[in-house]
Amino acid sequence: MSLTAGIVGLPNVGKSTLFNAITKAGAQMANYPFATIEPNVGVVEVPDVRLVRIQEIEPADKVVPTTFEFTDIAGIVKGASKGEGLGNKFLENIRQTDAIIQVVRAFEDSEITHVSGKVDPLEDIETLNTELIIADLDHVNNRYSKVEKAAVNSKDKEAIAEYQLLKKIKPVLEAGEPVRSLEFDTDEAKIVHGLFFLTDKPMLYVANIAEDDMADPSQSPLYQVVADYAAKDHAEVIGLAAKTEEEISEMAESDKADFLEMAGVQEAGLNRLIRTAYHLLGLRTFFTAGGKETRAWTFKAGMKAPQVAGIIHSDFERGFIRAETVSYTDLDQLGSMAAVKAAGKLRSEGKEYLVADGDIINFRFNV
Repeated sequence: MSLTAGIVGLPNVGKSTLFNAITKAGAQMANYPFATIEPNVGVVEVPDVRLVRIQEIEPADKVVPTTFEFTDIAGIVKGASKGEGLGNKFLENIRQTDAIIQVVRAFEDSEITHVSGKVDPLEDIETLNTELIIADLDHVNNRYSKVEKAAVNSKDKEAIAEYQLLKKIKPVLEAGEPVRSLEFDTDEAKIVHGLFFLTDKPMLYVANIAEDDMADPSQSPLYQVVADYAAKDHAEVIGLAAKTEEEISEMAESDKADFLEMAGVQEAGLNRLIRTAYHLLGLRTFFTAGGKETRAWTFKAGMKAPQVAGIIHSDFERGFIRAETVSYTDLDQLGSMAAVKAAGKLRSEGKEYLVADGDIINFRFNV
């Protein structure tokens, strides 16, 4: 699954610090704008306790987690849609991502410069989102006349469909609302996807909070501003302390557990962020278990069994016979594959089966 979540935000809000914590890739950090120019790409493991439990029940020689990509993109400034700062480059880099992780500064620190001179999460969010909306509106206006002419003069069905869609989208953008606030039918969604609108991408807000707020981010007024905006945008929000998370990511496992316990936190915020971003991209996990390798695999929600089999090997899809399937919940509750089979919970699924998150599958095929 070559999907990536782009980490964006104003300069000095903690994007690269967060990216470093997630990927341990050592992206450049500096207390001045545009320290990140070329986007950094990091592949991360998806934390999944189910993989650990499966290995306990059906031990294998090796355990392999699934992964996906984060991309750290240069900081945006007001006027980016008109070329300010690294505007055009920034916007093009976002266009290449599949979801947006917007990092918002929600902590006070006089030693870390804020690009606008004050910490104001709402202003920061509106600055970035406005630039994305303006860029999308420019994109619509650049296509509008040409598509309208083709729709009217040639009666081309594709041009007519796109023209009708642009007429639907244009007033929404002019009102300051994102493309994702609209609902599209299947045919419209295909056209929208091909137009690569920035504000059609799913958004996750990450409030970069102070370490003292880790145990309960909702107690922070700055976090609450971000949470309120996310609710209005029908988006999810996560509060985490990026600098502290980076330090935690470098600790030994035993030290990490002790630190989290002292901080009153059940698990590292990064784990929640990675899982949330993974699901935001429409990604899900199935497992193969036992023998030489127990492994987590990524698939896109809505895929059928033969397509999912093809993720392992093209021969599996080409010669697909059936998918011998066990749900993770059943295996976890019953405690062994033998018990699952005895309880009649082992299913034989065919070509039309929609694979579910957590399925443990043995594919039968013949080439």
